[in-house]
Amino acid sequence: MSVSPLPSLVASRHRDRLSTDPAVIRGILRSAMIAHVGFVRDGWPVVLPFHYGLADLGDGQDEQLVIHGSAGGRAFLDAAGDKGVRVSVAVTLNDGLVLGRSAYDTGAHYRCVVAYGYARLVPPELRPLALDRLLDHIVPGRRAEVRASTPKEIAATALLAIPLDHASAKVAVTSTGETPGDGEDRRVWAGVVPFSQRAGGPVAAPETEFPDDLPPSVRALLA
Repeated sequence: MSVSPLPSLVASRHRDRLSTDPAVIRGILRSAMIAHVGFVRDGWPVVLPFHYGLADLGDGQDEQLVIHGSAGGRAFLDAAGDKGVRVSVAVTLNDGLVLGRSAYDTGAHYRCVVAYGYARLVPPELRPLALDRLLDHIVPGRRAEVRASTPKEIAATALLAIPLDHASAKVAVTSTGETPGDGEDRRVWAGVVPFSQRAGGPVAAPETEFPDDLPPSVRALLA
């Protein structure tokens, strides 16, 4: 049975925003932490959000996207075969709203990555490394502050590795919501409202002995 080629990475609109530069792609991926992964289940398209990390697992695939889930999860069981499961991945950072003087001119500043490929289960011997890289991505420095995962916990965890050799980025950061000479009423406010992701005040677990003694990893999130 023939396998269809991977989808094209060529943008149909705003090609000037498109980039296949690995540095641009990985820069966006390092700034986000949730990937929406699409696959087909029982003939239906399914999209699920996953926390992820970036990891070179030493398996000859270079740096890959590693997503985390339960060993009993259907997406992970579907990937248990030799070739893995075909997926699409989207990661988006919304950097601001562009407010024009008409509904048509409303837009966004954003950075996004789209990737296609075969997601494969990370083998048991590489799971500890993959878990370390995932935690390092989500909460840098936290790994040194907590106990290591037990063999039972690692056995109950499944991870998928998704290659990044068929990925592209799209970046929109220049629009100001107006076009000179467009005849719009200049008394209507137009411009950009920037967005940023910020951590809120930490809430200690009830049995934490020293709730106000924040570890370095948490303080870094608040910086």
